[in-house]
This record gives sequence, C-alpha cells and structure tokens, in this order.
Amino acid sequence: MDTPVVLRPARVGDIPAIAALYAVEVRDGLATYEYAVPDAAEMQRRWRHLVDHGFPYLVAELGGRFAGYAYAGPYRGRIGYQWTVENAIYIDPDQQGRGVGRALLQALIDACEAQGFRQMVAVIGDGSNAASVRLHERLGFTTVGVYQGLGRKHGRWLDTVQMQRALGAGNTTAPAGPAVPRWPG
Repeated sequence: MDTPVVLRPARVGDIPAIAALYAVEVRDGLATYEYAVPDAAEMQRRWRHLVDHGFPYLVAELGGRFAGYAYAGPYRGRIGYQWTVENAIYIDPDQQGRGVGRALLQALIDACEAQGFRQMVAVIGDGSNAASVRLHERLGFTTVGVYQGLGRKHGRWLDTVQMQRALGAGNTTAPAGPAVPRWPG
C-alpha cells in the first residue's frame, strides 16, 4: 500500500528541511540559477515575506517525513501582474516518483484559485528537466516559450522553459479586486 502524501502550510519548524533541500539544488542542481546557498535565516525571511503577503507556501510529508515543498509568489513586481503567480516546487530526491510533486502542485493551484489569482507561470530553470515539464503538462500547463541559453550554471548555458496555466476564469473576465492584500515591492 502506498503511503499517502500529507500536505499542510509550511511552518517555521520546516525551515531547516526546506533550506537543506534547497541547498542541494543550489549546489548540485539546475532548477535554480542561484549560486550561493542561502542559510536557514535567509530561507525563513523569504518564507515569511511570501506568507505575510498572502501567498501559499506548502510542505509535503510521506510517512511523517518531510518530502518537499512548494510555493507561489509574484510573477513580476509591477501591480498589473498582481493576478499572476509563479510557482516553485522542490522534491526530496529520495521521494521523487511517489506523487509528491503532483500533490503539491495541485494544492498550490487550488489555493491560488481560491485567492483569486488568474494565471500561474512555471519557470523551469533547466530546459532538459523533462520530469518537471511533464508534471506541469499533466496539470494543465502549456509551454509558451523557451529562452535559449538564458542562464548559466555549472559551466554551461541553460535553456529556460516558460509554462502557463489559467486559474479559475483566467483572462475571460475582469477580477473582482486585488488577488492579495498588497503586492510586495
């Protein structure tokens, strides 16, 4: 029997696990183009900033163990983008292929729709990350562009895939009001 994925809002006590998982990606991976590993205090500051501005930040557990995290944040800083979010998902390599990414992304979509966001963008930091592209496609995202050689990490130029998914009514109707209390600047 498969262990169910348990999802919940991230808490301050999750920050060490979040920071450790992100550190592996910064040091060894290509999902982020960040070079210097942020410490737990910086990761807590980033988490707090998003949560304080009304963005969802979720943790997944399998068998009571941290399995990954996901969050939505501003796509761009200008007020006209306030109904659009960008997602980020990081899964413990030992937990990949067990439905964690799908559960996190679906919960993130649902939370953002409930808050009135109208578009979600995925910026996939390594164009060859087929698993991330497939995950997003399975949940309704389409590729809207590929930036060739947009970033550089580990001694090579990397393509960046841009994917998009409508949330709720998407761009078919005007929003009722701001999607979040105030857009972070």
